[in-house]
Amino acid sequence: MATGIEQLKQQAAERAVDFIQSGMVVGLGTGSTAVFAVRRIGALLAEGRLQRIVGIPTSNATAREAQRAGIPLGTLDDHPVVDVTVDGADEIDPQLNLIKGLGGALLREKIVAVASRRLVIVADDGKRVEQLGVRGPVPVEVVGFAVRPAAMYLASLGARVVERHKDGRPFVTDEGNRILDCHFAGLPNPQEIAQLIRAQPGVVEHGLFLGMATEAVVAGERGMVVLER
Repeated sequence: MATGIEQLKQQAAERAVDFIQSGMVVGLGTGSTAVFAVRRIGALLAEGRLQRIVGIPTSNATAREAQRAGIPLGTLDDHPVVDVTVDGADEIDPQLNLIKGLGGALLREKIVAVASRRLVIVADDGKRVEQLGVRGPVPVEVVGFAVRPAAMYLASLGARVVERHKDGRPFVTDEGNRILDCHFAGLPNPQEIAQLIRAQPGVVEHGLFLGMATEAVVAGERGMVVLER
């Protein structure tokens, strides 16, 4: 089963790379689906079918993967406008609103997404939902000093809050922050909850990406679809 899902992810990622043209500044997403896009871009560069690409990685892990793939990297200081970003998502609703960040890179992912002219999401069809927050948590990145009060505040919004751990220790993001995974029983009004989450001091960012995706390439057993907002 896992092999089949990985194949769907790869198909979607490689189709999304078709949105990239030579000379573009490209946001490089993070996660198990986005890595297929990074590898595809590297292969096309090696073949000469893409040229003069500058990649803006959304995590240290993606930067390492891009370097292995031979993709020249830049920063938002040098390239503040990104032509297209290809990234994955954990949930996609019918309006192409997203939950992202289960890989822990939501802050940099959102910074790059906001800087992008186009945000192309790649996913298998298991990521499509009718309502955000029904299946998985909303990741919230907080500074370490504020973990306890932020968790209490998020719980007051109706979330079951779990601090993320890795290898038995609190998970630390590339920016040195912590992640609180907030389990809601669905989000009928994600815009409202997004505003409420950001109102708490110590919250750096959340994994609700609302009105940002321009397209989503979704692969399933019955084929591939390109959804547009």
